[in-house]
Amino acid sequence: MDHTSQARIAVVTDSTAYIPQDLVEKHRIHVVPLCLIMGDKTWMDGVDIEPPAFYKLLETSSSFPTTSQPTVAAFQDLFVKLSKEVEGIVAILISDGLSGTLDSARAAQANLPDIAIEIIDSKAASMMLGFPVLAAARAAEAGESLQAVADAGRELVGKTRIMFVVATLEYLHRGGRIGGAAKLLGSALQLKPILEISGGMVRPMTKVRTRRKALEKVHELLAEQVKAGDRVHMAVINVAAGEDAARFKDELEARYRPVELMVSECSPAIGAHVGPGTVGVAYYVE
Repeated sequence: MDHTSQARIAVVTDSTAYIPQDLVEKHRIHVVPLCLIMGDKTWMDGVDIEPPAFYKLLETSSSFPTTSQPTVAAFQDLFVKLSKEVEGIVAILISDGLSGTLDSARAAQANLPDIAIEIIDSKAASMMLGFPVLAAARAAEAGESLQAVADAGRELVGKTRIMFVVATLEYLHRGGRIGGAAKLLGSALQLKPILEISGGMVRPMTKVRTRRKALEKVHELLAEQVKAGDRVHMAVINVAAGEDAARFKDELEARYRPVELMVSECSPAIGAHVGPGTVGVAYYVE
């Protein structure tokens, strides 16, 4: 590759984004994995264990998995390595309200005052984080400056939304990540809630009686946001919900004709908290 087309800015994210691997490679995105801990075993998210294997374990294991943020050293080592190849680094990471990942990155940044690093709280996870990362990476590929790459990411942080339907609230409850969705518990364990990430936290949007109705409701809510002719980017969020996710993708394709549509196997670091059977959509309109 000739030097002129070499990006001047490196884009970093964490494994909870779960951007499809072909896009990670194509756009040269650097991914720092979170750790998954179950019983006495520890894995690097997306490195030592892939989602399907993890969800099989989750359904059979008596111990509930926990996740831990990447270490300061993990970010520091990557930032130092990248600084030898690029002029600056933009790191767009999982919401501060969902993980301590940003704390690790900021501590690494503080230790490296001579490296130009912009750290952005996506207030998101999954592909709600992935889309701002992709936007930043595309700006970097176009040879943009540190500021322009960071701005491309920030612009989508404000625009990208996510909605998802969980099979059960059990996992959110056990993982302590239920946030504003707590009031859905109790009798509501029978209901199918539609959740969103808003203000960096998981919050309930509405709840319906059956899963089929919940997925229909997602389409209704989407139709309020996405108008005919909009250039919309969409990602189906799939947590061991293969058939539902595939059907949902076909429906999105038919209804909205997105300019970009992908399926994101949800990171176990997120999937452990929402549970197998979760399906959803992250999207933004250009």
